[in-house]
Amino acid sequence: MGMPVSIHLRGARGDVESPDARTAVAQAFSHLSRVDDVFSTWRVDSELMRSSRGDLDAADAHPWLAEVSGLCALAHLRTGGLFSPYHAGAYDPTGLVKGWAVEGAARHLAHVPRISFCINAGGDLVAGFGPGHDPSPWTIGIEDPRHTGRVAATVELTCGGLATSGTAARGAHLRDPRDGAPISRPGSATVWGPSLLWADVWATALFVDPAVATQTLEGEHPAYRHLVL
Repeated sequence: MGMPVSIHLRGARGDVESPDARTAVAQAFSHLSRVDDVFSTWRVDSELMRSSRGDLDAADAHPWLAEVSGLCALAHLRTGGLFSPYHAGAYDPTGLVKGWAVEGAARHLAHVPRISFCINAGGDLVAGFGPGHDPSPWTIGIEDPRHTGRVAATVELTCGGLATSGTAARGAHLRDPRDGAPISRPGSATVWGPSLLWADVWATALFVDPAVATQTLEGEHPAYRHLVL
């Protein structure tokens, strides 16, 4: 997916280095690799790109394509149009795929007894734990978007996801779906709650229009917290 991904485990040494843990980590990375096979926009042979060209019939496509398409439509609806998988008229669901993919990878780790885990995918995170583990929270630093390397705030996350959207790392790569205008202002929006997929969607929506998205998020999805910098 064009980004660094790391997996961190906590627990007794015998548990984090157990065959079950090693297998689960390998399965998590394998899951992400398979997602890349299906959804990469950088590879002409990915199923997404073949489908976009009309070279892959829907009946032969991986079911993930239809699942993600449905989730993108739901995200567009829930955010009042502040999240969209369309860019300059072209379908690109990768803004949702990352959170969805990392959550899928995390499910492999959630079966390992007596560990807690955190997956970091380009600064977006999923935390959780396996059976029989009494976890302590992961302390996550939120970088000040105007001062590289400076921590503006910290968040404790035991189980769930955290995502940040903004221009500090990748420049003006986001557009307002309502008019197609690029968003070049400084700052960031961070969201954390039960699901990384939806934290990521709402972080994007909040950066596009903080005022409108804040009202919707706080009114309809109170399980999610946010910080706009």
